[in-house]
Amino acid sequence: MKKHLHKFESTLWLLIKTVLYALLLATFIMVQKQENIGLRRLSRTMGITIFTFVIVGLLLLSVYGTYDVGRRKSKPIIYSLSLAVICTDAITYLQVMIMRANTNIHEFRLRGIELLFVTIAIQIIVIIVFTYAGNALFFLIHEPEKCCVITSSQESLDIIAYAMGRFEKQYKISSVLDYRSIDSEIESQIEHSDTVFMYDVPAERRILIMRLCYKHKVNVYFNPYLEDIMEVNATHYVLDDVYLFNKNIKTLTMEQRIMKRLLDIVLSLILGILSSPFWILGALAVKLYDGGPVLFKQERATIHGRRFYVYKLRTMKENVENYSAKKDDDRITKPGEFLRRTRIDELPQLLNVLKGDMTFVGPRPEMIKNVKSYTKELPEFRYRLRVKAGLTGYAQIAGKYNTTPRDKLIMDMMYIEQFSILRDIQLILQTAVVLLRSDSTEAFGKKKESHYRFVPAKEQRKEDVKS
Repeated sequence: MKKHLHKFESTLWLLIKTVLYALLLATFIMVQKQENIGLRRLSRTMGITIFTFVIVGLLLLSVYGTYDVGRRKSKPIIYSLSLAVICTDAITYLQVMIMRANTNIHEFRLRGIELLFVTIAIQIIVIIVFTYAGNALFFLIHEPEKCCVITSSQESLDIIAYAMGRFEKQYKISSVLDYRSIDSEIESQIEHSDTVFMYDVPAERRILIMRLCYKHKVNVYFNPYLEDIMEVNATHYVLDDVYLFNKNIKTLTMEQRIMKRLLDIVLSLILGILSSPFWILGALAVKLYDGGPVLFKQERATIHGRRFYVYKLRTMKENVENYSAKKDDDRITKPGEFLRRTRIDELPQLLNVLKGDMTFVGPRPEMIKNVKSYTKELPEFRYRLRVKAGLTGYAQIAGKYNTTPRDKLIMDMMYIEQFSILRDIQLILQTAVVLLRSDSTEAFGKKKESHYRFVPAKEQRKEDVKS
């Protein structure tokens, strides 16, 4: 049965996606037609509504993520699809209301808005059912991949094994190797694996391993270095008849800086006004709890290492030592826990954006002592300071609060090298997903450990000799 499903799997998933998206559209039409006559029959209103829903829906799916079961867990897929369909419904609903007003703007009314909430509720139920059923079907067809992990230390093994362990239905670690092992041993393990994970493997050694994976048709994952980021973002260039990759090293153009600054000013003003009730309630909660100051100021680093004071709603007790929050941190107040979990404590940074110390999207500003320690450990860390610090960023959306400095650096460098205004808008929209994720504020102190043991290559050889 599984063999037959494998043959037609791509067609099967295309059919399921089509049915899902068609059901979401049909739900909107069926519910909204109770209030809108134009949606009860084939008409211009019906045609334009379907066109708007499909086009806006596809655009928002490209922002938030598609129905990619088997690649992501169920909850992130549900969050992504739900946000996409809510925004699509709202835009399509407004379009229908505008068409209903016809040429007389004074006739414009938001009619049957309660039906919009009914539409969204039904669609979310459909999304939940399809997501859980889809992931169940995917793992019925696919058994966990047999994975060989090649790394450099127990610490590195713990990091990658912890991440893989969160996707235990996708990946099963069958062997662990030191990248310094002899070539024949590495090839033997690769040959008997479905997938290879490399973590903290030097580039010169990684080349050999990747060639072996290609030889034996084995999937491979590896964490990138700065050189890989440059290569990924390079353009193809043929010089006479010589094939080359070309990577131009440059900063933002004048036009990009102007557009980015205008976007910052407009968004910080609009969001500052819209979020003002949360500012007020958050400030009251902080003040009423212990009577201390509402705002917290801390020196951070931004573009070119320039220092500035970042503003936050105070979430910790007064006069406590200042360092990154850890799990079960007793410095955090009760109101502070809620403010940090919902990110309301970050809202005053809209003032930093308006002042020009920060931008809306960019690498998060680190504490000065962290910048010094991270740069000492990772010299490339200073390249984050080629752009302004941001209120949100790719590392905040894809990572967590306690993501390792090295992985945050890679995500930040990917953002810098792929910068565009459209990319900024996409990341701003994706920030909404972070607010729904319970693990996005996971604090430092939760050690990433695994039960797998890393055996250095020399010890492996000793054990082989003994046996």
